[in-house]
Amino acid sequence: MGPNYKGDNIYEFIFSETLEVWGDNWETKPANGYPTPPDVEYIKKVGVLTNGEINLDLVQDSDVFSMLDSMDGVLSLGWEKENNDIDFSVIKRLVFKFGETEQEVKDKLYERDIVLEFEKKVVYEN
Repeated sequence: MGPNYKGDNIYEFIFSETLEVWGDNWETKPANGYPTPPDVEYIKKVGVLTNGEINLDLVQDSDVFSMLDSMDGVLSLGWEKENNDIDFSVIKRLVFKFGETEQEVKDKLYERDIVLEFEKKVVYEN
């Protein structure tokens, strides 16, 4: 989502019960900031990461790739930007792929002593 007024980066991790999800402009190539979150009927749970230290590059902002490329495994949804302050040969670089489970995401963040907060639980009813 980007930085808030304090300069903290805010990222939403959206979880679904299916990998057959879709959102507006997911086929747009390049993504260039056009894709919206998945349609609400696919959203089971949303975790929010607010952190001033973690800075991710996101496929949704790509000027080359689309969300479909991420769904197909061509690249990740988000990956930690290179940082001169972090030695990625010592600390594992954060990379988040389409289709990862809630537990997989939590485990990656926990390795850095970061806890994913679930500020809201989304329940879609027909």
